[in-house]
Amino acid sequence: MLSLGPLAFAAPWVLVALVGLPVLFWLLRVTPPSPRRQSFPVLLLLRGLVAAETTPARTPWWLLLLRIVVAALVIIGLARPVWGPGAGAGGPGPLLLVVDDGWASAPDWAERIAVAQGALEAASREARRVALFPTAPTEAAEPPHPGPLLPAEEARARLAALRPKPWAADHAAAATALAEWRGSNALGDGALSSLWVTTGLAGDGGFDTLATALRRAGPLTLARAEDHPIRLLLAPEAEPERLILHIAQTPEPRPGEAVVLARTIDGRTLARAVIPLEAGATTGQAALDLPIELRNQVTRLDLQDTAGAGGVVLLDERFRRRPVGLIAGDEAGADAELLGDVFWLDRALSPFVELRRGSIETLLSRPLALLILADRPLTPGREQQAVADWVEKGGTLLRFAGPRLAEAADPLLPVPLRAGERALGSALSWEQPQHLAAFPEGSPFAGLPVPEEVLVERQVLAEPVAGLAERTWARLADGTPLVTAENRGRGRIVLVHVTANAAWSNLPLSGLYVDLLRRVIGLSAGVAGVQGGQPLPPLEVLDGFGRLGLPGAAAAAVAGEAIASAAPGPRSPPGWYGAAGEGAERRALNLSAGVPAPVLAALPPGVPVRPIGGVPAEADLGPWLLAMALLLLVLDMLLSLRLRGFLTLRAASLALLLALTPAMAQAEPPEAVVLAQATRLAYVLTGDPTVDEVSRQGLVGLSDFVNRRTAAALAEPVGLVPGRDDLSFFPLIYWPVLPSAQALDAMGAEAVNAFFRNGGIILFDTRDEGSGEGTWPGAPAALRRLTRDLTVPPLAPIADDHVLRRAFYLLPEMPGRFAGGQVWAARDQDRANDSVSPVIIGGHDWAAAWAVDGRGQNPYATIPGGARQRTLAYRFGTNLVMYALTGNYKGDQVHVPAILERLGN
Repeated sequence: MLSLGPLAFAAPWVLVALVGLPVLFWLLRVTPPSPRRQSFPVLLLLRGLVAAETTPARTPWWLLLLRIVVAALVIIGLARPVWGPGAGAGGPGPLLLVVDDGWASAPDWAERIAVAQGALEAASREARRVALFPTAPTEAAEPPHPGPLLPAEEARARLAALRPKPWAADHAAAATALAEWRGSNALGDGALSSLWVTTGLAGDGGFDTLATALRRAGPLTLARAEDHPIRLLLAPEAEPERLILHIAQTPEPRPGEAVVLARTIDGRTLARAVIPLEAGATTGQAALDLPIELRNQVTRLDLQDTAGAGGVVLLDERFRRRPVGLIAGDEAGADAELLGDVFWLDRALSPFVELRRGSIETLLSRPLALLILADRPLTPGREQQAVADWVEKGGTLLRFAGPRLAEAADPLLPVPLRAGERALGSALSWEQPQHLAAFPEGSPFAGLPVPEEVLVERQVLAEPVAGLAERTWARLADGTPLVTAENRGRGRIVLVHVTANAAWSNLPLSGLYVDLLRRVIGLSAGVAGVQGGQPLPPLEVLDGFGRLGLPGAAAAAVAGEAIASAAPGPRSPPGWYGAAGEGAERRALNLSAGVPAPVLAALPPGVPVRPIGGVPAEADLGPWLLAMALLLLVLDMLLSLRLRGFLTLRAASLALLLALTPAMAQAEPPEAVVLAQATRLAYVLTGDPTVDEVSRQGLVGLSDFVNRRTAAALAEPVGLVPGRDDLSFFPLIYWPVLPSAQALDAMGAEAVNAFFRNGGIILFDTRDEGSGEGTWPGAPAALRRLTRDLTVPPLAPIADDHVLRRAFYLLPEMPGRFAGGQVWAARDQDRANDSVSPVIIGGHDWAAAWAVDGRGQNPYATIPGGARQRTLAYRFGTNLVMYALTGNYKGDQVHVPAILERLGN
């Protein structure tokens, strides 16, 4: 390969033919004279004929130059010139393409792959074999290992299938695998060349080990990004009034900032925090202030404009600040230092929850996670009923015993109590204060250590009723229940058989008191609580780009007590862990909890380093030069015919135009050809940029869902205007109806009616929250204006047995962003159109439910059903696409029994 600055030749030996251009000049410089036609008498010619010697005319210099240029273009084009060729790895032997595919490579993955593809192009021109070597463990939990030596064309497909992993690269294991691979392929020292597309992170110290192993194998070249830092979003600190966000990064020479987005479980962004970063800084922090109701909805933090698992932190119950109501039996001295009924409760809970004080009626008037009654009996009647109703609906009631409760027990207790107290010196006395027993299996407190110094001197006793053991969460050393609980409806009631202060026990003075309260607070969120070391299976895991998806086959359960510090890997990828189903526990395993802060390793001395990013893709100039030579040959032929008198100037111009037309058509096919090459959905442009963008995002999200779940292959959706654009290319058109929508003009109405006649389907969406106002015939004025000149068939609500409910998925309902309301379709079946309704009308805002933004998130909440409602919306969209593509084939299945019976006869 010959390189001349930014220009290189893959077959430079062809350039030797340029030496023959002078010979070609000598051959082409003479052209025979053009013949002359003349009518004359033969005898007269013979009489006046004079013998004279003639010489051929010279070829014009400009035509000769044109031919020389054509020959030079052909020679240079055959030499395969490349502008800006991708650089491979210098040196002998095969090419080993080493790619760091750990979490740190995700933000600039496309640029890294571009560098690797450039190296493959160079290897292909040099006919070198290539081995691809990712350095992160695989999804199947296999250590990194080089692939087989392949031709560059085959290695290109493997490189395209490579994706970043949501865990760190293992350079030490890669170095070991490299030594084994070289031995199996009989590649001695210096036998191959390596290009390492690296993140440059030191990691666990294996960077130097792998660099040494690669240099021993042969010449090594590094490719590393140097224009932006590698960032890692750390788990926040939960403070009473805010979350403290932290970020770690590799140093950057200039000051900058990192933007963190707080998102809900359905992808909505609730808040945005900016972390300032000084020049050379490796860490930064900022505060995220949110009202308690909004803060408890945040389940995910994302680094804006940074795609990757390193820019994502999932927030589980450990980061929630739940509202807790607190009522004392005697409010007058409730906060007395050391002795007050709620003094120790306030000190134990205030760092973790939002404490609220007031009457029961005031506390229950707002959303409340937990209600604590410290020796506070409930008045029969309205007060008891209000608390009972709140518990039935999912509230958690935590009660502490005391003299008042012992004398006036009420029905809102998990177990019936004996009258009076069990105290030292009474009829029911201990010889000495009792220690706590180990917490039983199945208790939410299981796994907590029991301090030896915790003693109980007095308590209220539970009656020995059936099922007492199942209701007991904690016991004394002699087996007496200390904490009992019972489920009531969707909620529960928990009773601690001692006081909330230190009057009956020194439990409130211990750290165990705080741990017990935090476990109960966790239960108040509707989760099962951490069951000690009980393993939690993976539910959803992050991929390398920070997107949640289903876990792989190698992902395994992680112990609940170890999940906060588990090292991410193929067996334990970052994501959500726990049991499926409503009320089950869900814990977050974050990448930042198990990887070190990003630190750049020192580069090996003497190793060349190439930048990643900002390098333009190489351009193959050979086809362009040969095409130009062909056009110049056509021009030469036309000019030669013109000089010899065989072609007029006008005819030559027309012939040249006809020669250029196919080339122009091939370079840029018309829009109709592009639209006809793939199946795609369409949406009607309303003129409102916001609505049009929602429609585009919605059909992009639906097309992606359909492509992943079915055999359909939908291309990018298209926006159109009826009457201006051809509708015949699209099987399904989504039409959002604005309140200001007007009737179509004559061309638009005719185009839509023709679309209906030819089997097309239009989904009219009035986007009215499914209120029923968008139904037909009670449609809003805008929809009536819009469809005034359209041939809309008689409509009826979609029945339970309609094919739209079973075209692909079985659907009990068809929600969008909103649920409820009717969906309307053609009432009468038209066999001429395969019984397919050309019009479907609803008001569920389906596009917003399907919408996917540039980060792959769903930007609009589905109300009120959340993630399940969005799944049903996608499934309805899939059924709609199948209905548009395949017609009423599901409806034809009703004839199968009759057909089978006829065949049997």
